[in-house]
Amino acid sequence: MSAAADREPGSVEGRLTAEVLARLGGAGTPRVRQVSEALVRHLHAFVREVEPTMEEWAGAIGFLTRTGQMCTDRRQEFILLSDVLGVSMLVDAINHRRPGAATENTVLGPFYVEDPEERPLGADLADGAEGVPLLVEGTVSAADGAPVAGAVVDTWQADADGYYDVQLGEEHRLRARLRCGRDGRFSFWSLVPCSYPIPEDGPVGEMLRAQGRHPYRPAHVHFIVSAPGFDRLVTHVFVAGDPYLTSDAVFGVKDSLIRELERFPAGTAPDGRDVASDWARLRYDFVLAPA
Repeated sequence: MSAAADREPGSVEGRLTAEVLARLGGAGTPRVRQVSEALVRHLHAFVREVEPTMEEWAGAIGFLTRTGQMCTDRRQEFILLSDVLGVSMLVDAINHRRPGAATENTVLGPFYVEDPEERPLGADLADGAEGVPLLVEGTVSAADGAPVAGAVVDTWQADADGYYDVQLGEEHRLRARLRCGRDGRFSFWSLVPCSYPIPEDGPVGEMLRAQGRHPYRPAHVHFIVSAPGFDRLVTHVFVAGDPYLTSDAVFGVKDSLIRELERFPAGTAPDGRDVASDWARLRYDFVLAPA
């Protein structure tokens, strides 16, 4: 019998898929049944298409096992895997079909820390870390332009060498929670971010190398913006001109999230701070969608 015949519904392969699907009829809820049936259909179709050898099947099981073993309270290798396969961005797009005026979402990433320290507006989040000072300013408003007073802005980013605090096992820095003023404005000092590689010392890095892909993300600052009555916004602001904007390893770049940095010589910044070196300013105005 030909390989093509083996794939017919009445073949051994086809009967196996039908039998697995038949056993899902007692699922506890319609949603569990829907998801389980779709998983079986698509997974079996994938296996029939690629026809893995037994060695390749065992290698796949080993890959998933090592992915789980890499996960800790400081690193989530499965989120990283989802990111580099474009799944995170696809799930995000499905769940955030917002009106045109609202700021676009992008991936959360693996280095967010729940309930970061709250800092006052204008705080210096670098806390002594080396790099080019960056003044970040912006507003949070509703779609009609009305300011969202008291909106909560969580922000975090990598340092000038491309590392997040949690990767280095250091005290939290370059991350904080701020609350907008009555006018919806926020500001803080940070460092000019740089492009950096995602963690590539685990199975996800092995996969990228096998696929002939680079691991780099373009320079960006992360934000989560929230307020009662509005949809929670998870996004980045990317630095214009970065060489990886068109090949982000996790597919997170959207044109509306790219901004130019303004560059300034040493001197007095708009908030009155005396800056002893060249510095930069990044501005972004966030628009929230109603919940």
